[in-house]
Amino acid sequence: MELSGSVALVTGANRGLGRHFAEQLLARGATVYAAARNPDSVDLPGAIPIALDVTDPASIAAAVAATGNVSLLINNAGSSTGASLATGSEADIRTEMEVHYFGTLAVTRAFAPQLALAPRGSAVLNVLSALSWFTAPDFAPYAAAKSAEWSLTNALRVWLAGQGTRVSALHVGYMDTDMTAGLNVEKSDPGVIAKIALDGVESGEVEILADATSTQLRAGLSGGVTALYPQFA
Repeated sequence: MELSGSVALVTGANRGLGRHFAEQLLARGATVYAAARNPDSVDLPGAIPIALDVTDPASIAAAVAATGNVSLLINNAGSSTGASLATGSEADIRTEMEVHYFGTLAVTRAFAPQLALAPRGSAVLNVLSALSWFTAPDFAPYAAAKSAEWSLTNALRVWLAGQGTRVSALHVGYMDTDMTAGLNVEKSDPGVIAKIALDGVESGEVEILADATSTQLRAGLSGGVTALYPQFA
């Protein structure tokens, strides 16, 4: 899909990876709707701020009505409650699924009719995670939501192919954003990840592995449970 001249809507575009997506799309010649729960928090010159809470059906409907010609949808909005499997609150665990799975589903369904009418083709990019394929008790609720979103992405790909919309999945490990500020781990530059992802969308890739962690975990799937969790070998 050619990004120059496209009309993109990026969820969670006020900061982190989402802001990099919006900034780079503008540089590539796209019109960009920068969606956030609080549109006043969008400070990117050239972007069109738009209110959108992916867990609120009324907010989604209002965003659809305020646009009309979106040809690229980037489902980037996310949550990270930090809930663990053993002690996390049910509310936090549900939040992860509401945002990553149900939110992605609701937004994509709502914008599918616009994507179908795009004269030069259309695309969806879902921001997933290396944790779509690996989990541990400390972050199991987040990983479960991302795993569900991965399955959803595969189903959306099959469904939307019929209307000419290509669906791509971005898998990436830790990035240097507000969400990971408290973690002492190696992190990727979100600007670099955004470029890799947009290049992938432009070239028609359906699965974009943006870092070594994602590549290694994806390869480990063929080895079964013991390849990913060697303590059970």
